[in-house]
This record gives sequence, structure tokens and C-alpha cells, in this order.
Amino acid sequence: MSSTFQTDPRAPGPLDAGTATALLDAADAAMLDNEPQRAAAFASRVLGNADPAIAGRAMVAYGDAVDRLGYEDEALETWRRAATLPPSPATYAALRRIAAVLVRREDARGALEAYRRADTLAPPEDRAEIASRIGWLSKELGDDRGARRAFARSRGGQAPPIATIGIIAVTSIVSILALADDGTIFTLLALDKPALAAGEWWRLVSPTLVHGSLMHLAFNMLALWIAGSLVERLYGAPTMLALYLLTAAAGSAASFAFGGPYPSVGASGAVFGFFGILFAVQRVHDPMLDRRARAALAQMGGLIAVNLVLGLVMTGGGIPIDMAAHVGGLLAGLWLGYLLAPGRVPTVASMWQRPDGQAPADRRLALFRLAGVLALAAVIVVLVVAGPIASFA
Repeated sequence: MSSTFQTDPRAPGPLDAGTATALLDAADAAMLDNEPQRAAAFASRVLGNADPAIAGRAMVAYGDAVDRLGYEDEALETWRRAATLPPSPATYAALRRIAAVLVRREDARGALEAYRRADTLAPPEDRAEIASRIGWLSKELGDDRGARRAFARSRGGQAPPIATIGIIAVTSIVSILALADDGTIFTLLALDKPALAAGEWWRLVSPTLVHGSLMHLAFNMLALWIAGSLVERLYGAPTMLALYLLTAAAGSAASFAFGGPYPSVGASGAVFGFFGILFAVQRVHDPMLDRRARAALAQMGGLIAVNLVLGLVMTGGGIPIDMAAHVGGLLAGLWLGYLLAPGRVPTVASMWQRPDGQAPADRRLALFRLAGVLALAAVIVVLVVAGPIASFA
């Protein structure tokens, strides 16, 4: 095959989109003809084009050409610049080339990061292959859990949300036992506010394990399955568990301070906390997820509104609903979702990093996030210490 493009790539002046595209087509044809020097000349003429998609394609083509000529370092740097552009097919192509070079250089960690970013942009037909490569690199780095998740995706599925399943299983067993016994389990685990005021701090989280009825349990566990699975996917199992306990404690502290003297049970505070996390994460961090997960995130605002209104209506109708716990958990979740970027999936913000993959303000940002979490914990403690203890007499 022979390239027939006649325009001199050294001619000065800006290029319109049609001419730029024709030059890049000529570069592709030259590579097929095993003429990388001509391909580099065509592609270099388009570098810096005002259209990021065209500029990215030019960088990929130029990198391919100089790599074929033996200048791997220059090719790698060019692809890295392409990977900083807004997402496009060229961005994906650049990331795959970066990963391949880093694999050859035995930089497994760098290659894994490049493949993870490529995974968020991969067309459906490439996702199994990318997931498989992520799996092998994760395994090589000793991350057996991450490897299992990636291999599961390469087979067309995702690893199960084990933490969410575990919480649902334990909560269901304890709740059913509590409903069947003589009240001993309720007495031990419920949000008994005078007992909390007297120093039984475990009651900030233990009420999540008991529910007032089978319907109450079923509703909360269904909501936890929906929201918890997403939170676990975004943050991983250990962080999801910590967020569950923290939002549960926030809901209990709000109930203690503002919900009156009556005992309270249920996981609703933590569930509303997860709703808040997901609502904030979507709007602040914009995680790069598949269509189904994005659709679920988009419904969080409506889900929060419906549940708050339903709680108010039921309370007005004489059904005891601990709205203070719901709102307390929700506010804690909104704060945590704002503070904490997902660590298990890329976000739009993480795509705008330096070519070395390091965000310039990582340390300060980490300190800010730690301070924010500690501030929430301090608010919980203050609400309990300064709560309306006199009203429990």
C-alpha cells in the first residue's frame, strides 16, 4: 500500500479539521507501508491542533512512528502527553501504549495504573482483555484480592460486594433472633439513650443490628444492598465498613441529641449515610463507572427526597420514625462523600494528573481529608457529651 497524500506536511499555517484528518490518515498509511519517518512527518504537522481529539490522535501516531524508529523514550513521553488530554479514543490508545512500554520495562505498578485508566475508557469489546491484564499485574504485585476482582470482570462479571453481604447477613440473623427472644437482645443493643449518656458508647453503632419488625429489617437490608454495594465498589470493603460505622454513629448521636428520650433501633442512619455519600460523590468527584452504576448514582437525590418525605408522613400518621437519625446519618454521609474521593475507581479529577500520575497537592489533600473525618468524629462526641441528659430522668 502506498500513501498518496500530496500536501507538504512542512507547509506553515493552521490546519482545518479536514486537512488535519487527512494528514493523520496519511501517517497511518505510511506506517502500514513501513515508512515510520514519513508517518512522523505527517503526524508532527498536526501536533498541537486546537481540537483535543485531533491533537491526541496526532500524538499517538507520532509516538507510534518514533517508537518504530527506535526512540522509545520520546514515544513514551508523547503518549503521556496524549493521556492528559480530555477523554477520547486517542486517550485510550495512548494509555494502552504507555502500559505496554511499562510492562516491557518491568514497571508493573506503572503499567497497572495505565491499564486502570484505560479500563475507564475502553470500548465494550476491549474490557475483558483490559480486565485480564489488570488481573495479572495485580497478581504480580501481590494484590490477590484485586486480581480476583479483575479476573471476575474479565469473565463478564464483578467480584461480589463481600462486606455488604456480610453486614446484611449478620444484621438479619441478629434482628431475627432479637424479634424471637424475650427482649434481652433489644435491651442490650438498642439505642437506649440514658444508657448511652451513662457511658455505654457501643450503643452508637449496635442499634444497626436490631430492627422493630421483619418489614423494617427487609426495607433497610434492601436499601443497604443497593447503596452498600455501590459504596463498596467505590471505596473497597475496609473503607466501606468504616464509613458504615461512622455514619451509623452519626445517626445515633443525632437521635440522642435531637430525637427525644425514646429508644431507637435499625440501620436507617447508616443507610441514609450511604445515600448521602453516593449523592455527594457523584456531584463532587464524578467517578467513572459503567452505565448501570451511573444510573443508580443519578437516582440518589430522588431516593433521599422520597424517603425523607415518607418518614415525615409516617411520623405524622403516628408511626414512630427516628427522623433525627435519618438526617444525622445523611448529613454525615454528605460530608464524607465530599471529603473522600473514591479509591477503587478513577474519577474525572484523577484523569487530570501530571504524567507521572501524582497529583500535585496529594499530601495537603490527605491532611485535609483526615482533618475532616476527625472533625466529624468530634461532632459525634460533642453531641453525646453535651446531649439532653436531663430529659432522660
